[in-house]
Amino acid sequence: IQITFGRYVRQGRKLGLDPKLFIQDLQFNKVPVRVYQPKATSDGPRRGILFFHGGGWVFGSLDTYEKVCRYLSRESDSVVVSVQYRLAPEHKYPAAYEDCLNATLHFLQHLQHYGVDPARVTVCGDSAGGNLAAAVSQTLAGSSDLPRLRAQILIYPGLQALDFNLPSYQQNRGVPLLFRERAAFFALLYLNGDALHMKEVLEGSHIPPDMRLKYRKWVSPDNIPEEFKVRGVKPLRPTDFIAEVYETVKRFCEPNLCPLLAEDSVVHQLPESFILTCEYDVLRDDGLLYKKRLEDNGVPVTWYHLKDGFHGIISLYDYCGFSFPSGKRGLDSVVNFLKSL
Repeated sequence: IQITFGRYVRQGRKLGLDPKLFIQDLQFNKVPVRVYQPKATSDGPRRGILFFHGGGWVFGSLDTYEKVCRYLSRESDSVVVSVQYRLAPEHKYPAAYEDCLNATLHFLQHLQHYGVDPARVTVCGDSAGGNLAAAVSQTLAGSSDLPRLRAQILIYPGLQALDFNLPSYQQNRGVPLLFRERAAFFALLYLNGDALHMKEVLEGSHIPPDMRLKYRKWVSPDNIPEEFKVRGVKPLRPTDFIAEVYETVKRFCEPNLCPLLAEDSVVHQLPESFILTCEYDVLRDDGLLYKKRLEDNGVPVTWYHLKDGFHGIISLYDYCGFSFPSGKRGLDSVVNFLKSL
């Protein structure tokens, strides 16, 4: 009931026609998409953007992100494809990832039809959509028979489910729009279709000590710059590992679910990246840790940090009359990055 109501509240109002855009609902490889094309004539092929919406893999729709996608298409003069991937808990991992990948593959195979330049295709997503964009980008990194992605745009992405006690989780545990408990709740719903063992996952007893050690080089407060620790961080005493919990969540170690855990050989091949983080966001450190991994592997990263931002601020761009100046700044930073490609 809670989820059904949440979807209803978030569904967004139907917007009228847009004088500057041609908008159509289609299916790419059986996945519903909405394509936004600028009406103005163009000197040559445009850049293309695949957009995967946020909402914890549970909420969100084409309508929820209609204003954001229109804004991106108009302001950056790009063809935008917004993807309606299947949602959890009805459709568990890897359904959302597979839908995003299949829609992307279809688009890459039919760029000419939409007047898109094969050298300028970008994947973009916010929150859970940023997770999906990172996973799709990793999957395509090594493929030679398709146009190589020009960039990935990750807006406060969630990229790992090993550690829900990183500094940003501790500092922002009760900050809307994403509480610490909800982050684990959504990750579990996406993985298993239920939130059993949430307490153990939050405490960290779901990952074997040897694996925790293996991933320490990538998922650790030590990799977070000191300036992000000034609001306070408690060292935590290790919790006991519970094997039967690990059995139910071990796919958290798959990079398609937690892209921060991809091997260096994959990260090394990723395209130029844009990462947006917000100070008041439990997922801030996921973005910071991935930024470090990309940079360590020689991938160019443009980083934009909203010092007064909170999780979900981009999706509130002009939402039912609300607007947050820093949300608009964040969206414009994405547009400026796109224009530079």
